[in-house]
This record gives sequence, C-alpha cells and structure tokens, in this order.
Amino acid sequence: MPPLPKRKLSARRQGNRRSHHRVDPPALTPCPHCHKPRRLYHVCRHCGYYGDRQVLEVEDTSPKG
Repeated sequence: MPPLPKRKLSARRQGNRRSHHRVDPPALTPCPHCHKPRRLYHVCRHCGYYGDRQVLEVEDTSPKG
C-alpha cells in the first residue's frame, strides 16, 4: 500500500506550495523594423524580420476593399 498523509493539508500550505505553478505572460519587445510587439529572440510575425535580416516572407492578410 502507498503511504498516506496523517493529517489534512491546510489550504494555506497547499497554496504556498503551488505559488510557483502560475504561467507568466510572454515577454514582449518592440520589433526594431516595424515597431510592433514581438517575443524576445523570435522572428517578427508582422514583418518577418529577425534583427536586421528578413527571414520570412509575410503575406498581406489585410482585407481588400
């Protein structure tokens, strides 16, 4: 049989243990090319640039009309 706790764990002790389990929002920084927010060390989704180089070809998804 597996070992079982002898006493009930209080909500405070349980919350203190789980206090580091949260998910933080991703860190964003302005793109040096188009100045829209992008994740650090990632290619910009809006313009396709990484630093000073264009790495991706980005299609224009704006509605025509």
